[in-house]
Amino acid sequence: MKILDRYIIKTFFGPFFFIFSVLFFIFIVNIIWIQMAQFVGKGLTYWEITKLLFYMGVSVVAMVLPLTILLSSIMTFGEFGERYELAAMKAAGISLTRVMTPLFLVNIGLALVLFLFQNNITPDFQKKAKNMLYNIAATKPALNFTPGQFINQIPGYAVKFDKIEGENGERVEGVFIHRTTNIYEDQQAIVAKNGRFAPASDRNFLKLVLYDGYVYEDNFRNKDYNQRQKQPNQIVKFDTLVSHFDVSDLIDKAIEKEQITDDYRFQTYGEINQSIEKRKKDNGEIFNGLGLSLVSNTNNYIQIIQNVKPRKQIVPQYKIDTVQEEKRLDALYGAFNKIETQKTELAGKQDQIYGIIKYQNKMIMYQQRIFAYSFTCIIFFLIGASLGSIIRKGGMGLPVVIAIIIFIIFYVMNLTVENLSWKGKMNPYLAAWFPNMVLFPFGIWLSYKALTDSQLFDAEKYKAWFKPLLERFQKPREHARYR
Repeated sequence: MKILDRYIIKTFFGPFFFIFSVLFFIFIVNIIWIQMAQFVGKGLTYWEITKLLFYMGVSVVAMVLPLTILLSSIMTFGEFGERYELAAMKAAGISLTRVMTPLFLVNIGLALVLFLFQNNITPDFQKKAKNMLYNIAATKPALNFTPGQFINQIPGYAVKFDKIEGENGERVEGVFIHRTTNIYEDQQAIVAKNGRFAPASDRNFLKLVLYDGYVYEDNFRNKDYNQRQKQPNQIVKFDTLVSHFDVSDLIDKAIEKEQITDDYRFQTYGEINQSIEKRKKDNGEIFNGLGLSLVSNTNNYIQIIQNVKPRKQIVPQYKIDTVQEEKRLDALYGAFNKIETQKTELAGKQDQIYGIIKYQNKMIMYQQRIFAYSFTCIIFFLIGASLGSIIRKGGMGLPVVIAIIIFIIFYVMNLTVENLSWKGKMNPYLAAWFPNMVLFPFGIWLSYKALTDSQLFDAEKYKAWFKPLLERFQKPREHARYR
C-alpha cells in the first residue's frame, strides 16, 4: 500500500468511527424512548437492560453504516478540497478516480462485512432481543396492571383494580381478586375497597395489603356433586387482609429463555429462501381453499365435477316467473340473504388474503434488504465522495446537512415502497431495491460531475444564468439614466 493510499484511508476512518458511534447512540436512544414502558418497574438489573439494548441495537447497524459512510465520505473529500490537498494531487497528475480507488475498495469491504453481519449475526441477536422482550413482559406483574381491566399475570388469579395511584402504582382502589380454578377445586373471590402493595420479605412473593372488604369461599375440593350442592357459601368480612401471591415462576424465569423461534427475522438468507418457497406452497393451498369455499357457498345445488361428463342434461328446478307471488318473494328474499352473506364472507376472506400477502412480502423484503443495504453502502460512498470533492467543505456544517437530506430521501422512499408492498400494490423484490435503483444513477451522475470539475454548487454560476431575467424586474440604477 502506498503512502498516499494509507493517508487517504486514515483520513477517512478518523471521522468514520466518531460518526458511527454518535449515530449508533442516537438510534439506541430512540429505541430506549420507544421501549421505555417495558423497562420501567420491571425490576431489571442494569446489566440486563444493557444486554437488551445491545441486542436491539445490533439491528440498527444496517441503517447506521450506510449513513456513516455517506457522512464520512463527504467530510473526507470536503477536507481534501478545503485544504487544497485535492488540488495538489491533481496538479501532481493524480486523478480523482485514483484518489477515490482505495476508499472505494474499503467500502466494498465494508459492504461485504455488513452482508455477513446481517446474514449471520443479526438474526441471532434479534432472536435474543425478541425473547427477552417477551419474557420481560411477564416479569414483575405487580407494577404492570391496567386500571379497569382483568389481568392474569399473577399465576392462578385474575385481578382487577378500578384505580391505581402512587408514584410506583402502590395504592389501589376497587380491588377484585378471583382464584382461577376448575369446578372441583375450592373457589375464592376477594373484594376490597382499597389496598396497597408492600415490600415482601421473600422476593418470590407479592405482598398486597387490603382494607375493608369481603372474602367469598366455596369449599368444593374432594367433594361429590351432592355434597357440593349442600355446601353453604362462606363470607368473611375483614378490616385488613394481607395476601401473599407466589410469583416465583415469573421471577425465576430465565429472562433470555428462547420461547419464540419461528420468526423469519431469525433466519439467514438461505433459510429465508426456503421458508419463502414453503410458504408459497402453503399460500397456494390456502387460496385454493378460499376459492372453493366461495364457489360452494354460491349455490348449494351446484356440484363441481372434474373430468366427468354429466349423464343427463341438468334441468332448472323452476322459473321465477311461473311461481306464485308469495313463493316468488320468498325465493327473491332468500337469494338476497344469500348474496349479503356471501358479501360478508368475501370481506372476511379479503382481510385474510391481505394478511397472508403482507406477511409473505415482509419476508421477501427482509431477505432482499440483506443484499440491498450492502449495495447502499457503495452508492452512498459514490454520492458522498463526489459531493465532498465538489463542495470542498469539511467539518460538521454543510456536509452534515446535505448527508441528512439525502438519507431522509432514502428513508422516505424505503417506507413508501415498504407500505405499498405490504398492501400488495408493489412487487416486494422491486420495493426492496427501488431506493437503490433511484440513487444509483444519481451517484453515477455526481461522480461524472466530480470527475469533470463541474461547478455544480457555484452560486455565481447560477446568478449568471438568471441575471438577464432578474434585470427585467430591477429598477435601473441612478447613474444609468445619464449614460
